[in-house]
Amino acid sequence: MKAIAITPGAPGAELIEFQEPEIKSPTQVKLQVLEVGICGTDREEVTGGRANAPQGSGHLVIGHEMLGRVIETGSEVSAVRPGDFAVFTVRRGCGKCEACLNRRSDLCYTGDYTERGIKSRHGFETEFVVDDAQYVIKVPESASSIGVLAEPMSVAQKAIDEAIKIQLARLGKIADEEWMAGKKVIVAGIGAIGLLAALALRLRGAEVTGVDIVEEDSRRPSILKRLGGSYLNAKKVAITDLDDRLGQVDFIFEAAGVPQLGFDLIDALGINGVYVMTGIPGEGKPVCIPGSDTMAQMVLKNQIILGSVNASTLHFEMGIKDLERAKNRWGNLVDELITTRIHFDNFEKALDFRSSDDIKTVITWK
Repeated sequence: MKAIAITPGAPGAELIEFQEPEIKSPTQVKLQVLEVGICGTDREEVTGGRANAPQGSGHLVIGHEMLGRVIETGSEVSAVRPGDFAVFTVRRGCGKCEACLNRRSDLCYTGDYTERGIKSRHGFETEFVVDDAQYVIKVPESASSIGVLAEPMSVAQKAIDEAIKIQLARLGKIADEEWMAGKKVIVAGIGAIGLLAALALRLRGAEVTGVDIVEEDSRRPSILKRLGGSYLNAKKVAITDLDDRLGQVDFIFEAAGVPQLGFDLIDALGINGVYVMTGIPGEGKPVCIPGSDTMAQMVLKNQIILGSVNASTLHFEMGIKDLERAKNRWGNLVDELITTRIHFDNFEKALDFRSSDDIKTVITWK
C-alpha cells in the first residue's frame, strides 16, 4: 500500500510502498483511511523539524488527524463494526506512570509516550491502519463529512473541559456544568483549533470574541460571526485595551502560538478567570512582559493560567458529540472549516499550501 513518509531531521516527504497491516489480536481494529488533516506539526516535520521514527525504522509515516471506515475487527471488539466511520486517537501511554495507567496519556509524567505520526510510531497518512480498540472512537454518519476534525476538536475540548472543572472545584455553588453559559470568552488565533474552540464554546452559550490578524471580511472571521461570535483585528486594536472594551473576561483560549500575544492577553483576563494556552511557538526572540503588574494581577484577581496539550479518549468522544451537535445547529457552515481537499497523489501541494483563508487542508485516500 501507499504511505507518505519523511526521514526525521531531513527536509521533504515522499510517497512510499508500505506493508499493509493485519489484525493480530482479538482486540484490534482495522480502518481504511479516508481523510487525513494537515496541521502545523506536519509542515514542521516535512521541513526537518521535530519528529522521531519508530525504533528500527529510518522513516516516519506522518499524519495524526484522521477519519477512516472500519473494514475488520478482532473477535473481542464491540465498540465498532465493519462499515462504521471511526477515528483513532494519537498518543499511546508510557505504560509506567499513574496518568498513563489510568488512560490519561495526555498527562504523562515520564515523557516516554509515543504519538502516531509524530513520535516513534507511524501515523495515518496511508491506506490502512490497525490499532487496539481502546484507541478507536466511532463517528456517527451524520458527522462523517467533518469527522477528520475530531483530533483538533479534541484539543479544544480538553482545554475547555479543564477550565470548567477548575471552576467547579474552586467556585462551588457559584459554578456548575453550565458555567460557560453567558460568560465572556476570548479565543486568540482563529485557525482550525481556535474556530473549533469557538464552536464548542458557542454550543455552551458563551459570548465569544475572536482575536487574530486577518481582515474582518476574510473567511475565518466570517465563519466565527456566523457561529454567533464577534471578531477583533489585533492589528487595529491594542491587546491591552481588551479588558476596557469587553469588560469581565472569564475565559481565554489561546491557539495562536505567538509568545508576545500570549503574555499580553493576561491583561485582559478578569476576576477569577481561567486562561488556557494551547499554542506551541517556534524558536524566537525573548518577549517583554510587565512582570510586577502581571504577577500582582494574577494574585489579586485569583486567576489561573495553564497549558494544555493533546487530549484523552474522553475529549475525543466529547469532540465528536459536539461536531454532531454543531451539524444539527449550523448545518453545512461547519463543513466550511475544511477549506481544501487534495488527493494523496498530490500530497506535496497539500503540505506546501499556504493561504490566509485556509483553515483545514485535508489529504484524501479514498
